[in-house]
Amino acid sequence: MGRLGSTFGALATDGRKALLAYVVAGDPEPETTVNLMHEMVSAGVDAIELGVPFSDPEAEGPVIQAAHERALAHHIRLRDCLDMVSRFRETDNETPVILMGYLNPIESMGYEAFAARSAQAGVDGMIIVNLPPEEAGVLMKSVHAHDLDLVYLLAPTTTDERAAMICKASRGFVYYVSLKGTTGAATIDVNDVASKLDRFRRFSSLPLLVGFGIKNGETAARVAGVSDGVVVGSAIVDLMARNRDDPVGLNRSVVGLVTEIRQAMDAGR
Repeated sequence: MGRLGSTFGALATDGRKALLAYVVAGDPEPETTVNLMHEMVSAGVDAIELGVPFSDPEAEGPVIQAAHERALAHHIRLRDCLDMVSRFRETDNETPVILMGYLNPIESMGYEAFAARSAQAGVDGMIIVNLPPEEAGVLMKSVHAHDLDLVYLLAPTTTDERAAMICKASRGFVYYVSLKGTTGAATIDVNDVASKLDRFRRFSSLPLLVGFGIKNGETAARVAGVSDGVVVGSAIVDLMARNRDDPVGLNRSVVGLVTEIRQAMDAGR
């Protein structure tokens, strides 16, 4: 069993919900990322989503788009992201790390090379926003051959037929995008999320995690009450942007938010 399976299994045994945190590799400075990953794990994060900088991140709102731009200004590429995972693994061999990004850099590296280098670095899986499962066959073969998980996205508009196909293709967990639109948008409707997850659970026994619109402990606890866990991205990245010239303040603010969310989720068990 891989790190994702072990982590979700341990959480289920303890009656706790998963907290995944998203940051963009190299934002706001290349030396920030690995240390912040460790800090967030110490504060209660169960897995890290590491964003791979890309010039046209079409699923992202302005907060995360700006983070991609800051990382790209430092010339952070896919290979640099893998190097960061390798450095993280020097002292943490338990916390799952999922790459989140777009297909274009992977095609440039080559599918087999990407899968092999990801496995060697200690990556556990990936979310490739612009790769639907219908077109993922070649990459999926390489990824699965290296025991890596491809995680797919469900949306509020996903039909039952398509949900069944997405859930069958997904490994590790299934990511439910709670809002129509880009990251950081609108306010989440927890009752609607609960209704959608009840419908999607018919198609998979994998954990169903919810992302988009989760900005604080109160919202995270409510969403965790109807799901298997939450993904927090824009709220973290926004704090990083606000404190990008103050490394100590950046770490303090992000750790403070993660701690608040973890405590609120655990209190709501």
